Amino acid sequence: MRPLILRLAVTGYPVRWVPWQEAVTLHARNMIAWDAGDTVFTFRGGTNRQTGARSEIRVSSIIAVAGGAHHPAYYKTVPPLSNRQLFSRDGHLCMYCGEELPGYQLTRDHVIPLSRGGNDYWSNVVAACKSCNHRKGAHTPEEAGMRLLAVPYVPNQAEYLALSNRRILADQMDFLKKRFAARNRLRGL
Repeated sequence: MRPLILRLAVTGYPVRWVPWQEAVTLHARNMIAWDAGDTVFTFRGGTNRQTGARSEIRVSSIIAVAGGAHHPAYYKTVPPLSNRQLFSRDGHLCMYCGEELPGYQLTRDHVIPLSRGGNDYWSNVVAACKSCNHRKGAHTPEEAGMRLLAVPYVPNQAEYLALSNRRILADQMDFLKKRFAARNRLRGL
């Protein structure tokens, strides 16, 4: 199984992960404006009957696609919230007791409970162990006497892409890390 290819807008803005087949198609259609990264994949096709030469396409692990420029509002969209990305954002730690747990032992806790007008939104949810989530109940952390270990935040597009791919190559991660928000650079992520 090949890793996913990081697709960028021609401006260098990270857009999404694409399978290698889509990257090869973009290359064959001459839609790749530039590429980056140290990892290059070679894909071989069929053999030409007349020349006997085998076709070959080389695709970098990071590609910028010409055309298809996104509307400026696209860059301000909030990434979709899922437990897997939430737990990754919080380092698989309970944001109340600090215990590191696998995803199946974590829950999504609403800092301001839904029953009290809170939203199911990145900046209002944290990873919590089942015990802490139960103990907090329908209270705010202050009311429950529980302190948050970190402030919840909305990841930017580069952070979200890093959270959503389990098999990121080193060059892809280096590229994305340069686009992480300052709050994560301070924490060493």
